[in-house]
Amino acid sequence: MKLTGAQALIKSLEQEKVEVMFGLPGGCILPVYDPLIDSSIRHILVRHEQGAGHMAEGYAHATGRPGVAMVTSGPAATNIVTPLADAYMDSIPIVVITGQVPTTAIGSDAFQECDTVGITMPVTKHNWLVTDAQDIPQIVREAFHVATTGRPGPVLIDFPKDVANQAMDWYWPDAVDLPGYKPNTKGHPKQIKEAARLINEARRPVIYAGGGILKARAAGALRELAEATGIHVVTTLMARGAFPDDHPLAMGMPGMHGNYTAITAMQQSDLLIALGSRFDDRVTGKVGAFAPDAKIIHVDIDPAELGKVRRPDVPIVGDCRQVIEELIKAVRSAQEKNERPDLSDWDRTITGWQHDFPLRYEQPEGGTLKPQYVIESLRDHTPDDTIVASGVGQHQMWTSQFWKFNHPYTWVNSGGLGTMGFAVPAAIGAKVGMPERMVWAVDGDGCFQMTAQELVTASSERIPVKIAILNNAYLGMVRQWQELFYEERYSEVYLSPDLPDYVKWAEAMGCVGFRVDNPEDVVATIEKANEIDDRPVVIDFRTDYREKVYPMVAAGSSNDDVILGPEFNEQDVVQ
Repeated sequence: MKLTGAQALIKSLEQEKVEVMFGLPGGCILPVYDPLIDSSIRHILVRHEQGAGHMAEGYAHATGRPGVAMVTSGPAATNIVTPLADAYMDSIPIVVITGQVPTTAIGSDAFQECDTVGITMPVTKHNWLVTDAQDIPQIVREAFHVATTGRPGPVLIDFPKDVANQAMDWYWPDAVDLPGYKPNTKGHPKQIKEAARLINEARRPVIYAGGGILKARAAGALRELAEATGIHVVTTLMARGAFPDDHPLAMGMPGMHGNYTAITAMQQSDLLIALGSRFDDRVTGKVGAFAPDAKIIHVDIDPAELGKVRRPDVPIVGDCRQVIEELIKAVRSAQEKNERPDLSDWDRTITGWQHDFPLRYEQPEGGTLKPQYVIESLRDHTPDDTIVASGVGQHQMWTSQFWKFNHPYTWVNSGGLGTMGFAVPAAIGAKVGMPERMVWAVDGDGCFQMTAQELVTASSERIPVKIAILNNAYLGMVRQWQELFYEERYSEVYLSPDLPDYVKWAEAMGCVGFRVDNPEDVVATIEKANEIDDRPVVIDFRTDYREKVYPMVAAGSSNDDVILGPEFNEQDVVQ
Protein backbone atom coordinates (compact mmCIF):
# COMPACT_ATOMS: atom_id res chain seq x y z
CA MET A 1 0.00 0.00 0.00
CA LYS A 2 1.44 3.35 -1.10
CA LEU A 3 1.18 6.23 1.38
CA THR A 4 2.73 9.65 1.72
CA GLY A 5 5.11 10.22 4.60
CA ALA A 6 2.42 12.32 6.29
CA GLN A 7 -0.13 9.53 5.97
CA ALA A 8 2.42 7.02 7.23
CA LEU A 9 3.10 9.16 10.29
CA ILE A 10 -0.57 9.39 11.23
CA LYS A 11 -1.12 5.69 10.56
CA SER A 12 1.91 4.85 12.71
CA LEU A 13 0.48 6.90 15.58
CA GLU A 14 -2.78 5.00 15.21
CA GLN A 15 -0.81 1.73 15.37
CA GLU A 16 0.63 2.95 18.68
CA LYS A 17 -2.96 3.38 19.90
CA VAL A 18 -2.70 7.14 20.20
CA GLU A 19 -6.18 8.47 20.98
CA VAL A 20 -5.44 12.16 21.43
CA MET A 21 -2.72 14.63 20.53
CA PHE A 22 -2.15 18.27 21.36
CA GLY A 23 -0.82 20.66 18.77
CA LEU A 24 -0.78 23.75 16.59
CA PRO A 25 -0.26 23.64 12.81
CA GLY A 26 2.15 25.72 10.73
CA GLY A 27 3.87 25.69 7.38
CA CYS A 28 6.34 22.81 7.68
CA ILE A 29 4.00 20.43 9.52
CA LEU A 30 1.01 21.35 7.35
CA PRO A 31 1.16 18.19 5.16
CA VAL A 32 0.66 16.04 8.30
CA TYR A 33 -2.44 17.96 9.35
CA ASP A 34 -4.25 16.95 6.15
CA PRO A 35 -4.50 13.15 6.82
CA LEU A 36 -5.29 13.96 10.45
CA ILE A 37 -8.78 15.00 9.25
CA ASP A 38 -9.55 11.37 8.39
CA SER A 39 -7.89 9.89 11.47
CA SER A 40 -9.47 8.43 14.61
CA ILE A 41 -7.02 10.53 16.65
CA ARG A 42 -8.58 13.47 18.46
CA HIS A 43 -6.54 16.62 17.95
CA ILE A 44 -6.75 19.42 20.52
CA LEU A 45 -5.79 22.81 19.13
CA VAL A 46 -3.75 24.73 21.69
CA ARG A 47 -3.10 28.48 21.86
CA HIS A 48 0.66 28.18 22.41
CA GLU A 49 3.08 25.32 21.72
CA GLN A 50 4.27 25.28 25.32
CA GLY A 51 0.69 24.45 26.26
CA ALA A 52 0.73 21.46 23.90
CA GLY A 53 3.79 20.04 25.62
CA HIS A 54 2.44 20.53 29.14
CA MET A 55 -0.92 19.03 28.14
CA ALA A 56 0.91 15.97 26.85
CA GLU A 57 2.73 15.80 30.19
CA GLY A 58 -0.49 16.11 32.20
CA TYR A 59 -2.06 13.36 30.09
CA ALA A 60 0.94 11.09 30.74
CA HIS A 61 1.03 11.90 34.49
CA ALA A 62 -2.61 10.95 34.92
CA THR A 63 -2.87 7.93 32.59
CA GLY A 64 0.61 6.44 32.48
CA ARG A 65 0.34 6.40 28.68
CA PRO A 66 2.66 8.52 26.56
CA GLY A 67 1.39 12.00 25.74
CA VAL A 68 1.73 13.20 22.14
CA ALA A 69 2.23 16.75 20.87
CA MET A 70 2.74 18.00 17.31
CA VAL A 71 3.90 21.48 16.30
CA THR A 72 5.65 23.08 13.38
CA SER A 73 9.26 24.19 12.90
CA GLY A 74 11.39 27.08 14.16
CA PRO A 75 9.72 29.07 16.95
CA ALA A 76 7.14 26.34 17.48
CA ALA A 77 9.91 23.85 18.14
CA THR A 78 11.72 26.23 20.49
CA ASN A 79 8.45 26.95 22.32
CA ILE A 80 8.09 23.27 23.17
CA VAL A 81 11.64 22.94 24.53
CA THR A 82 10.47 23.89 28.05
CA PRO A 83 7.96 21.01 28.28
CA LEU A 84 10.62 18.65 26.89
CA ALA A 85 13.07 19.76 29.58
CA ASP A 86 10.34 19.48 32.21
CA ALA A 87 9.44 15.95 31.11
CA TYR A 88 13.12 14.99 30.99
CA MET A 89 13.71 16.09 34.58
CA ASP A 90 10.58 14.34 35.87
CA SER A 91 10.80 11.19 33.69
CA ILE A 92 7.50 11.78 31.89
CA PRO A 93 6.91 9.82 28.66
CA ILE A 94 5.93 12.18 25.85
CA VAL A 95 6.42 11.97 22.09
CA VAL A 96 6.84 15.32 20.34
CA ILE A 97 6.69 15.68 16.56
CA THR A 98 8.09 18.89 15.06
CA GLY A 99 7.92 20.10 11.51
CA GLN A 100 11.17 20.92 9.75
CA VAL A 101 12.11 22.72 6.56
CA PRO A 102 12.70 20.46 3.51
CA THR A 103 15.89 18.40 3.69
CA THR A 104 17.29 20.34 0.74
CA ALA A 105 16.96 23.57 2.73
CA ILE A 106 18.39 22.36 6.06
CA GLY A 107 21.41 24.46 6.94
CA SER A 108 20.48 27.35 4.67
CA ASP A 109 18.78 29.49 7.33
CA ALA A 110 15.46 28.92 5.59
CA PHE A 111 12.29 30.54 6.91
CA GLN A 112 11.36 29.08 10.31
CA GLU A 113 14.39 26.80 10.33
CA CYS A 114 16.26 25.88 13.49
CA ASP A 115 18.42 22.95 14.53
CA THR A 116 15.66 21.25 16.49
CA VAL A 117 17.60 18.00 16.89
CA GLY A 118 20.63 19.87 18.23
CA ILE A 119 18.61 22.12 20.52
CA THR A 120 16.62 19.27 22.05
CA MET A 121 19.36 16.67 22.32
CA PRO A 122 20.19 17.57 25.96
CA VAL A 123 16.52 17.42 27.06
CA THR A 124 15.28 14.25 25.32
CA LYS A 125 16.05 10.58 25.83
CA HIS A 126 16.59 10.42 22.08
CA ASN A 127 15.54 12.27 18.97
CA TRP A 128 15.30 11.46 15.27
CA LEU A 129 15.58 13.53 12.09
CA VAL A 130 13.56 11.68 9.43
CA THR A 131 15.27 11.80 6.03
CA ASP A 132 13.46 8.96 4.25
CA ALA A 133 9.69 8.37 4.33
CA GLN A 134 10.31 4.62 4.28
CA ASP A 135 11.79 4.87 7.80
CA ILE A 136 8.74 6.50 9.39
CA PRO A 137 6.98 3.41 10.86
CA GLN A 138 10.26 2.11 12.28
CA ILE A 139 11.16 5.47 13.83
CA VAL A 140 7.70 5.94 15.38
CA ARG A 141 7.82 2.43 16.83
CA GLU A 142 11.29 3.11 18.27
CA ALA A 143 10.23 6.50 19.63
CA PHE A 144 7.34 5.10 21.65
CA HIS A 145 9.50 2.21 22.86
CA VAL A 146 12.25 4.52 24.09
CA ALA A 147 9.80 6.96 25.70
CA THR A 148 7.99 4.31 27.72
CA THR A 149 10.66 1.76 28.70
CA GLY A 150 13.50 1.92 31.17
CA ARG A 151 13.46 5.34 32.81
CA PRO A 152 10.58 7.02 30.93
CA GLY A 153 11.11 10.35 29.27
CA PRO A 154 10.51 12.62 26.30
CA VAL A 155 11.52 11.84 22.72
CA LEU A 156 11.28 13.96 19.59
CA ILE A 157 10.79 13.25 15.88
CA ASP A 158 11.84 16.08 13.56
CA PHE A 159 9.86 15.76 10.33
CA PRO A 160 10.98 17.66 7.18
CA LYS A 161 8.26 18.90 4.87
CA ASP A 162 9.55 17.11 1.76
CA VAL A 163 9.65 13.78 3.65
CA ALA A 164 6.00 14.31 4.55
CA ASN A 165 5.21 14.50 0.83
CA GLN A 166 7.36 11.53 -0.25
CA ALA A 167 5.74 8.23 -1.22
CA MET A 168 6.50 5.08 0.78
CA ASP A 169 5.38 1.43 0.92
CA TRP A 170 3.41 0.92 4.12
CA TYR A 171 4.54 -1.66 6.68
CA TRP A 172 4.49 -1.99 10.45
CA PRO A 173 7.62 -3.38 12.11
CA ASP A 174 7.19 -6.55 14.13
CA ALA A 175 9.80 -5.60 16.72
CA VAL A 176 12.21 -2.94 17.89
CA ASP A 177 15.91 -3.75 17.76
CA LEU A 178 18.06 -1.11 19.44
CA PRO A 179 21.36 -2.82 20.33
CA GLY A 180 22.61 0.11 22.41
CA TYR A 181 19.41 0.43 24.43
CA LYS A 182 18.74 -2.46 26.78
CA PRO A 183 17.33 -1.25 30.12
CA ASN A 184 18.01 -3.65 32.95
CA THR A 185 14.73 -4.27 34.75
CA LYS A 186 15.61 -7.22 36.99
CA GLY A 187 17.66 -6.46 40.08
CA HIS A 188 20.71 -8.56 40.94
CA PRO A 189 19.67 -11.39 43.32
CA LYS A 190 22.78 -11.06 45.52
CA GLN A 191 22.22 -7.33 45.93
CA ILE A 192 18.57 -7.89 46.81
CA LYS A 193 19.58 -10.47 49.40
CA GLU A 194 22.11 -8.04 50.87
CA ALA A 195 19.45 -5.30 50.98
CA ALA A 196 17.13 -7.64 52.89
CA ARG A 197 19.93 -8.30 55.40
CA LEU A 198 20.41 -4.57 56.03
CA ILE A 199 16.65 -4.08 56.41
CA ASN A 200 16.48 -6.79 59.04
CA GLU A 201 19.41 -5.31 60.96
CA ALA A 202 18.25 -1.67 60.93
CA ARG A 203 16.74 -0.03 64.01
CA ARG A 204 15.91 3.38 62.50
CA PRO A 205 15.02 2.63 58.87
CA VAL A 206 13.13 4.92 56.49
CA ILE A 207 11.76 4.15 53.03
CA TYR A 208 12.59 7.09 50.77
CA ALA A 209 10.07 6.75 47.93
CA GLY A 210 10.57 8.80 44.78
CA GLY A 211 8.72 9.36 41.55
CA GLY A 212 10.16 6.15 40.10
CA ILE A 213 7.60 4.26 42.20
CA LEU A 214 4.80 5.77 40.14
CA LYS A 215 6.61 5.33 36.82
CA ALA A 216 7.06 1.63 37.60
CA ARG A 217 3.40 1.20 38.70
CA ALA A 218 4.86 0.04 42.00
CA ALA A 219 2.52 1.73 44.53
CA GLY A 220 0.99 -1.59 45.54
CA ALA A 221 4.39 -3.23 45.95
CA LEU A 222 5.63 -0.29 48.03
CA ARG A 223 2.71 -0.61 50.41
CA GLU A 224 3.29 -4.37 50.72
CA LEU A 225 6.98 -3.79 51.53
CA ALA A 226 6.20 -1.14 54.15
CA GLU A 227 3.62 -3.35 55.85
CA ALA A 228 5.86 -6.42 55.70
CA THR A 229 8.70 -4.56 57.41
CA GLY A 230 6.83 -1.98 59.50
CA ILE A 231 9.05 0.76 58.05
CA HIS A 232 7.74 4.32 57.75
CA VAL A 233 7.66 5.94 54.32
CA VAL A 234 8.46 9.44 53.09
CA THR A 235 7.13 10.41 49.66
CA THR A 236 8.99 13.07 47.70
CA LEU A 237 7.23 15.83 45.79
CA MET A 238 7.20 13.60 42.70
CA ALA A 239 5.95 10.58 44.65
CA ARG A 240 2.93 12.10 46.41
CA GLY A 241 0.17 9.52 46.21
CA ALA A 242 2.56 6.60 45.76
CA PHE A 243 1.91 5.73 49.42
CA PRO A 244 -1.40 6.77 51.00
CA ASP A 245 -1.17 9.72 53.37
CA ASP A 246 -3.79 8.17 55.65
CA HIS A 247 -1.64 5.07 56.23
CA PRO A 248 -0.16 4.73 59.77
CA LEU A 249 3.33 4.37 58.25
CA ALA A 250 3.08 7.51 56.11
CA MET A 251 5.28 10.47 57.00
CA GLY A 252 4.52 12.69 54.02
CA MET A 253 6.93 14.89 52.11
CA PRO A 254 10.58 15.46 53.12
CA GLY A 255 12.95 18.16 51.94
CA MET A 256 13.18 21.94 51.83
CA HIS A 257 9.47 22.43 52.57
CA GLY A 258 8.68 18.98 53.89
CA ASN A 259 7.21 18.34 57.31
CA TYR A 260 9.43 18.14 60.37
CA THR A 261 8.88 14.43 60.94
CA ALA A 262 9.83 13.39 57.42
CA ILE A 263 12.91 15.64 57.38
CA THR A 264 14.15 14.60 60.81
CA ALA A 265 13.42 10.89 60.44
CA MET A 266 15.64 10.82 57.36
CA GLN A 267 18.36 12.77 59.19
CA GLN A 268 18.38 10.39 62.15
CA SER A 269 17.87 7.14 60.25
CA ASP A 270 20.41 4.34 60.22
CA LEU A 271 19.13 2.99 56.89
CA LEU A 272 17.59 4.78 53.92
CA ILE A 273 15.84 2.54 51.42
CA ALA A 274 15.79 4.81 48.36
CA LEU A 275 13.29 3.52 45.81
CA GLY A 276 13.07 5.39 42.50
CA SER A 277 14.45 8.56 44.09
CA ARG A 278 17.53 10.53 43.07
CA PHE A 279 18.79 12.35 46.18
CA ASP A 280 17.67 15.67 44.78
CA ASP A 281 19.18 18.76 46.38
CA ARG A 282 15.71 19.88 47.55
CA VAL A 283 15.52 16.66 49.60
CA THR A 284 19.07 16.36 50.87
CA GLY A 285 19.88 19.97 51.73
CA LYS A 286 23.63 20.16 52.37
CA VAL A 287 24.73 16.81 50.99
CA GLY A 288 27.64 16.33 53.38
CA ALA A 289 25.31 16.70 56.36
CA PHE A 290 22.46 14.59 54.97
CA ALA A 291 21.49 11.46 56.96
CA PRO A 292 25.06 11.10 58.28
CA ASP A 293 24.57 7.76 60.06
CA ALA A 294 22.49 6.06 57.39
CA LYS A 295 23.50 3.18 55.23
CA ILE A 296 21.96 3.44 51.77
CA ILE A 297 20.05 0.94 49.66
CA HIS A 298 19.42 2.61 46.30
CA VAL A 299 17.10 1.07 43.71
CA ASP A 300 16.76 2.79 40.33
CA ILE A 301 16.17 1.79 36.71
CA ASP A 302 18.77 4.36 35.65
CA PRO A 303 22.32 3.23 36.59
CA ALA A 304 23.55 6.82 36.21
CA GLU A 305 21.61 7.75 39.39
CA LEU A 306 23.45 5.26 41.59
CA GLY A 307 26.30 7.06 43.30
CA LYS A 308 25.61 10.35 41.52
CA VAL A 309 24.97 12.22 44.79
CA ARG A 310 25.39 9.70 47.61
CA ARG A 311 27.35 6.46 47.40
CA PRO A 312 25.02 3.53 48.14
CA ASP A 313 26.03 0.60 50.31
CA VAL A 314 23.76 -1.60 48.21
CA PRO A 315 23.15 -0.34 44.65
CA ILE A 316 20.43 -2.15 42.71
CA VAL A 317 19.74 -1.38 39.05
CA GLY A 318 16.27 -2.45 38.05
CA ASP A 319 12.59 -1.69 37.69
CA CYS A 320 11.24 -0.56 41.05
CA ARG A 321 8.21 -2.82 41.01
CA GLN A 322 10.15 -5.94 40.07
CA VAL A 323 12.93 -5.22 42.58
CA ILE A 324 10.50 -4.45 45.42
CA GLU A 325 8.58 -7.66 44.75
CA GLU A 326 11.81 -9.66 44.97
CA LEU A 327 12.91 -7.68 48.01
CA ILE A 328 9.67 -8.56 49.81
CA LYS A 329 10.38 -12.26 49.21
CA ALA A 330 13.94 -11.87 50.47
CA VAL A 331 12.84 -9.95 53.57
CA ARG A 332 10.20 -12.53 54.44
CA SER A 333 12.69 -15.34 53.92
CA ALA A 334 15.13 -13.60 56.26
CA GLN A 335 12.35 -13.01 58.80
CA GLU A 336 11.63 -16.73 58.88
CA LYS A 337 15.20 -17.35 60.02
CA ASN A 338 15.42 -14.41 62.43
CA GLU A 339 12.93 -12.42 64.43
CA ARG A 340 11.54 -9.28 62.82
CA PRO A 341 13.50 -6.26 64.11
CA ASP A 342 11.98 -4.43 67.05
CA LEU A 343 11.23 -0.94 65.74
CA SER A 344 9.00 0.10 68.62
CA ASP A 345 11.39 2.75 69.99
CA TRP A 346 11.76 4.28 66.52
CA ASP A 347 7.99 4.16 65.99
CA ARG A 348 7.42 6.01 69.27
CA THR A 349 9.99 8.63 68.31
CA ILE A 350 8.31 9.23 64.96
CA THR A 351 4.87 9.37 66.56
CA GLY A 352 6.20 11.91 69.06
CA TRP A 353 7.50 14.16 66.29
CA GLN A 354 4.21 13.92 64.45
CA HIS A 355 2.38 14.98 67.61
CA ASP A 356 4.75 17.79 68.58
CA PHE A 357 5.53 19.26 65.15
CA PRO A 358 2.52 19.04 62.85
CA LEU A 359 1.94 21.44 60.00
CA ARG A 360 0.37 24.55 61.53
CA TYR A 361 -1.34 27.72 60.45
CA GLU A 362 -4.07 29.93 61.89
CA GLN A 363 -7.19 31.06 60.03
CA PRO A 364 -8.71 33.74 62.25
CA GLU A 365 -12.46 34.08 62.00
CA GLY A 366 -13.24 37.08 59.84
CA GLY A 367 -9.53 37.59 59.17
CA THR A 368 -7.46 37.62 55.99
CA LEU A 369 -7.86 34.49 53.88
CA LYS A 370 -5.05 32.00 54.44
CA PRO A 371 -3.89 29.93 51.45
CA GLN A 372 -3.60 26.80 53.58
CA TYR A 373 -7.29 27.11 54.47
CA VAL A 374 -8.17 27.26 50.79
CA ILE A 375 -6.19 24.06 50.13
CA GLU A 376 -7.78 22.24 53.04
CA SER A 377 -11.24 23.36 51.94
CA LEU A 378 -10.63 22.15 48.40
CA ARG A 379 -9.32 18.86 49.74
CA ASP A 380 -12.32 18.32 52.02
CA HIS A 381 -14.97 19.27 49.46
CA THR A 382 -13.83 17.29 46.44
CA PRO A 383 -13.93 13.54 45.72
CA ASP A 384 -11.19 11.46 47.33
CA ASP A 385 -9.72 10.58 43.93
CA THR A 386 -9.67 14.14 42.56
CA ILE A 387 -6.65 14.86 40.37
CA VAL A 388 -4.90 18.03 41.45
CA ALA A 389 -2.32 19.85 39.35
CA SER A 390 -0.18 22.72 40.52
CA GLY A 391 2.10 25.40 39.22
CA VAL A 392 5.39 26.15 40.92
CA GLY A 393 6.03 28.17 44.05
CA GLN A 394 4.35 28.61 47.41
CA HIS A 395 1.00 27.26 46.23
CA GLN A 396 2.71 24.08 45.03
CA MET A 397 4.28 23.47 48.43
CA TRP A 398 1.08 24.21 50.34
CA THR A 399 -0.84 21.83 48.10
CA SER A 400 1.68 19.04 48.59
CA GLN A 401 1.67 19.68 52.34
CA PHE A 402 -2.05 20.03 53.06
CA TRP A 403 -3.75 17.87 50.42
CA LYS A 404 -4.12 14.23 51.44
CA PHE A 405 -2.97 12.01 48.59
CA ASN A 406 -4.42 8.56 49.17
CA HIS A 407 -4.38 7.39 45.55
CA PRO A 408 -1.54 7.22 43.04
CA TYR A 409 -1.63 9.37 39.90
CA THR A 410 -3.70 12.11 41.52
CA TRP A 411 -0.86 14.66 41.81
CA VAL A 412 0.39 16.40 38.66
CA ASN A 413 3.22 18.86 39.15
CA SER A 414 6.54 20.11 37.83
CA GLY A 415 9.25 18.91 40.19
CA GLY A 416 12.75 18.97 38.79
CA LEU A 417 12.54 21.91 36.39
CA GLY A 418 10.09 23.93 38.48
CA THR A 419 8.16 25.30 35.51
CA MET A 420 5.87 28.22 36.23
CA GLY A 421 2.79 28.07 34.02
CA PHE A 422 2.62 24.27 34.21
CA ALA A 423 -0.68 23.92 36.05
CA VAL A 424 -3.38 25.07 33.61
CA PRO A 425 -2.26 23.11 30.52
CA ALA A 426 -1.24 20.08 32.59
CA ALA A 427 -4.67 19.99 34.24
CA ILE A 428 -6.29 20.13 30.80
CA GLY A 429 -4.17 17.20 29.65
CA ALA A 430 -5.01 15.21 32.78
CA LYS A 431 -8.73 15.85 32.30
CA VAL A 432 -8.52 14.75 28.65
CA GLY A 433 -6.86 11.53 29.77
CA MET A 434 -9.22 10.92 32.70
CA PRO A 435 -12.49 12.62 31.70
CA GLU A 436 -14.54 10.85 34.37
CA ARG A 437 -12.43 12.32 37.19
CA MET A 438 -12.67 15.76 38.76
CA VAL A 439 -9.54 17.80 37.99
CA TRP A 440 -8.53 20.90 39.95
CA ALA A 441 -5.49 23.05 39.28
CA VAL A 442 -4.08 25.06 42.16
CA ASP A 443 -2.16 27.97 40.68
CA GLY A 444 -0.52 31.17 41.77
CA ASP A 445 -1.33 34.49 40.20
CA GLY A 446 2.18 34.69 38.74
CA CYS A 447 1.98 31.20 37.22
CA PHE A 448 -1.57 31.67 35.95
CA GLN A 449 -0.62 34.69 33.87
CA MET A 450 1.96 32.64 31.95
CA THR A 451 -0.36 30.05 30.35
CA ALA A 452 -3.93 31.11 31.16
CA GLN A 453 -4.72 31.41 27.44
CA GLU A 454 -5.01 27.62 27.34
CA LEU A 455 -8.35 28.00 29.11
CA VAL A 456 -9.58 29.15 25.70
CA THR A 457 -8.55 25.71 24.49
CA ALA A 458 -10.41 24.10 27.41
CA SER A 459 -13.56 26.15 26.75
CA SER A 460 -13.63 25.49 23.01
CA GLU A 461 -12.93 21.77 23.48
CA ARG A 462 -15.43 21.42 26.37
CA ILE A 463 -12.79 20.30 28.88
CA PRO A 464 -14.26 21.30 32.27
CA VAL A 465 -11.18 21.80 34.43
CA LYS A 466 -11.35 23.88 37.60
CA ILE A 467 -8.70 26.43 38.55
CA ALA A 468 -8.06 27.82 42.03
CA ILE A 469 -5.80 30.88 41.94
CA LEU A 470 -4.11 31.66 45.25
CA ASN A 471 -3.80 35.35 44.49
CA ASN A 472 -1.41 37.10 46.85
CA ALA A 473 -0.39 39.80 44.32
CA TYR A 474 3.24 38.69 44.51
CA LEU A 475 5.71 36.22 43.11
CA GLY A 476 5.29 34.63 46.50
CA MET A 477 8.21 32.24 46.81
CA VAL A 478 10.66 34.85 45.51
CA ARG A 479 9.21 37.37 47.97
CA GLN A 480 9.64 34.84 50.80
CA TRP A 481 13.33 34.42 49.99
CA GLN A 482 13.81 38.17 49.72
CA GLU A 483 12.18 38.64 53.11
CA LEU A 484 14.22 35.93 54.82
CA PHE A 485 17.58 36.22 53.07
CA TYR A 486 17.74 39.66 51.39
CA GLU A 487 16.78 41.90 54.31
CA GLU A 488 13.24 42.47 52.97
CA ARG A 489 14.55 44.15 49.82
CA TYR A 490 11.61 43.29 47.58
CA SER A 491 13.03 43.60 44.08
CA GLU A 492 10.54 43.13 41.22
CA VAL A 493 8.13 40.71 42.89
CA TYR A 494 4.98 42.79 43.23
CA LEU A 495 2.30 41.94 40.68
CA SER A 496 -1.07 43.50 41.56
CA PRO A 497 -4.21 42.24 43.27
CA ASP A 498 -6.51 43.79 40.65
CA LEU A 499 -4.59 43.77 37.38
CA PRO A 500 -5.74 41.71 35.62
CA ASP A 501 -9.31 41.21 36.77
CA TYR A 502 -9.32 37.41 36.92
CA VAL A 503 -13.10 37.04 36.90
CA LYS A 504 -13.46 39.12 33.74
CA TRP A 505 -10.49 37.35 32.15
CA ALA A 506 -12.03 33.96 32.95
CA GLU A 507 -15.35 35.00 31.49
CA ALA A 508 -13.64 36.36 28.35
CA MET A 509 -12.08 32.91 27.87
CA GLY A 510 -15.45 31.17 28.11
CA CYS A 511 -15.08 30.11 31.74
CA VAL A 512 -17.17 30.78 34.82
CA GLY A 513 -15.34 33.16 37.14
CA PHE A 514 -15.68 33.69 40.90
CA ARG A 515 -13.85 35.88 43.38
CA VAL A 516 -13.46 35.03 47.07
CA ASP A 517 -12.18 37.56 49.60
CA ASN A 518 -13.43 36.10 52.90
CA PRO A 519 -12.90 32.72 54.59
CA GLU A 520 -16.67 32.44 55.10
CA ASP A 521 -17.25 32.25 51.33
CA VAL A 522 -14.62 29.64 50.47
CA VAL A 523 -16.60 26.43 50.87
CA ALA A 524 -19.79 27.71 49.25
CA THR A 525 -17.84 28.89 46.20
CA ILE A 526 -15.99 25.58 45.87
CA GLU A 527 -19.31 23.76 45.98
CA LYS A 528 -20.69 26.03 43.24
CA ALA A 529 -17.62 25.29 41.11
CA ASN A 530 -17.99 21.55 41.64
CA GLU A 531 -21.54 21.67 40.29
CA ILE A 532 -20.43 23.19 36.97
CA ASP A 533 -19.45 20.48 34.53
CA ASP A 534 -19.96 21.99 31.07
CA ARG A 535 -17.13 24.54 31.04
CA PRO A 536 -13.99 25.48 32.99
CA VAL A 537 -14.24 27.38 36.26
CA VAL A 538 -11.76 29.88 37.71
CA ILE A 539 -11.85 31.03 41.35
CA ASP A 540 -9.76 34.04 42.35
CA PHE A 541 -8.96 33.46 46.04
CA ARG A 542 -7.57 36.69 47.54
CA THR A 543 -5.04 35.32 50.02
CA ASP A 544 -2.76 36.84 52.65
CA TYR A 545 0.42 38.07 50.93
CA ARG A 546 2.37 37.85 54.20
CA GLU A 547 1.96 34.09 54.52
CA LYS A 548 5.12 32.01 54.03
CA VAL A 549 5.72 28.30 53.48
CA TYR A 550 6.99 26.49 56.59
CA PRO A 551 8.75 24.31 57.56
CA MET A 552 11.75 25.45 55.55
CA VAL A 553 15.36 24.38 55.19
CA ALA A 554 17.36 27.23 53.67
CA ALA A 555 19.21 26.40 50.45
CA GLY A 556 22.61 24.90 51.18
CA SER A 557 21.81 24.35 54.86
CA SER A 558 21.74 21.11 56.77
CA ASN A 559 18.37 19.43 57.23
CA ASP A 560 19.09 19.61 60.96
CA ASP A 561 18.41 23.35 60.73
CA VAL A 562 14.68 23.32 60.14
CA ILE A 563 12.82 26.62 60.37
CA LEU A 564 9.43 25.64 61.77
CA GLY A 565 7.70 28.99 61.42
CA PRO A 566 6.09 31.61 63.67
CA GLU A 567 3.44 29.21 65.04
CA PHE A 568 6.18 27.46 67.04
CA ASN A 569 8.09 28.98 69.95
CA GLU A 570 11.88 29.01 69.81
CA GLN A 571 12.06 26.42 72.57
CA ASP A 572 10.01 24.05 70.42
CA VAL A 573 12.73 23.85 67.77
CA VAL A 574 14.88 20.77 68.19
CA GLN A 575 18.28 21.17 66.53
